[in-house]
Amino acid sequence: MEDRKGSTVVVNKVLAPKPYDLLADQLREAILGGDISEGDALPTERELVEQTGLTRGSVREALKLLASEGLVQTRPGRFGGNIVTLPGKVEIANSLSRYVRGRRLPLRTIHETRDVLEPALARLAAVHRTAKDLETMAHLHQQLIDSVGDFQKFSRTNLRWHTAVAHASGNEMLVAALEAIAYGVAVSTTIDEYDTPETRQQVIRIHAEVMAAIEAGDGQLAERRMRQHISATHARVSDVEADVPMSDDE
Repeated sequence: MEDRKGSTVVVNKVLAPKPYDLLADQLREAILGGDISEGDALPTERELVEQTGLTRGSVREALKLLASEGLVQTRPGRFGGNIVTLPGKVEIANSLSRYVRGRRLPLRTIHETRDVLEPALARLAAVHRTAKDLETMAHLHQQLIDSVGDFQKFSRTNLRWHTAVAHASGNEMLVAALEAIAYGVAVSTTIDEYDTPETRQQVIRIHAEVMAAIEAGDGQLAERRMRQHISATHARVSDVEADVPMSDDE
C-alpha cells in the first residue's frame, strides 16, 4: 500500500470584498451605464437595506464612497435623498490638482504640460469659438491692457484670458487639465524674471495675435502663435528650478 505524500500546493489567502464595495460597484455601474439617470433619487437607506440584506452601516459606507466619487449628492429635506450626479469638469480638475499637488511637481513639468496643452486649445478654439467666447476674450484682453501698470492684477487677468481660450475650445477634458495647473501657471508667471514692462507689452501683443487667428477661424495659425507665446514665456524663466505650489493655501 503506497504512502500518500502531503500536497506541496500553496493556496493564497482569499480576500473577500467588503459588502459595501459590492453595493457601491453595483450602483456605480448602474449610474455610469445610464440605468439610473442624473437627477434621479436612489432608493432610501431603508429600501437598500431591505433589497440587499446588508446592514445600514454597509449601505451608508457604499453611499459615502459614491459621494466621494461625485456620483451621489445627499440633499436634505422632504424632497431630498441621495441624488445621482455625474462627474463634471470641476471634479476632473480637482482630481488632477490633487495629483500634481501631492507629487510636488516641478516648474519644468508645468511648462511641458502647457507646451502640449495650450497650443491645442487655441487650435480648437479657432474651430469651436462662439460670439460669446470672442467677446469674453476681448473683454479680458482690454482688462489686461488696463492693468499693465499693476503686475499682480496683470498676472491674474492673464490667467483668466488663457482660461477663456481653453473654454472656447469646447473640450471640457482639456479645460479641466488646464484648470488643474492654473495656480502653478500663475506662480510661474509672477516671478521676477517675468515682471518687466517689456514682457507685459509682449504678452499683450501676442494675445492680440492669437485672438485674431481664433476669430478668423484659422486653427493652424492660432496654434502656432500660442506655441510661440508659451515658448517665449518659458524661455524667460528657464533657469528657475522650483517646486510650484498648486494652491494658494500652501
